[in-house]
Amino acid sequence: MLFLPREEGQGLVEYALILVLVAIVVIAILLLVGPAVGNVFSTIVNAI
Repeated sequence: MLFLPREEGQGLVEYALILVLVAIVVIAILLLVGPAVGNVFSTIVNAI
């Protein structure tokens, strides 16, 4: 009982890593899809 491992911050680190990975995926998707969405909006504005 004296030498139990301390895992207090492990959950926080895991959540932080997941958030970083999600942020990287979202940024990559926006970089790939962003220009196409901009073109769609430009086409709509020009049609009006």
